[in-house]
Amino acid sequence: MELNILSKTENELEVELKGETHTLLNILRDLLIRDERVEAAFYDMKHVSISDPILYIKTDGTNPIEVLKDAASIVITQCDEFIDVFSKAVNA
Repeated sequence: MELNILSKTENELEVELKGETHTLLNILRDLLIRDERVEAAFYDMKHVSISDPILYIKTDGTNPIEVLKDAASIVITQCDEFIDVFSKAVNA
């Protein structure tokens, strides 16, 4: 994955996530819109096979980079929890 910051202000962030699909972007968007610091979060992907998604975040003034880092940390935690539960299930 390659991430390019297209624009950043005090409360807005627009990033392109090269090589990613709806899978990661839907998870991030879902987590972001649940965050009380986030006023808007969405992504756009013009065409799945020829364009890269662009994620947009608008916050209440909180640094949007920190908000995105927090959402990414939650994704990692959820994946780690899944690995643990799955490992126990297949080894039972």
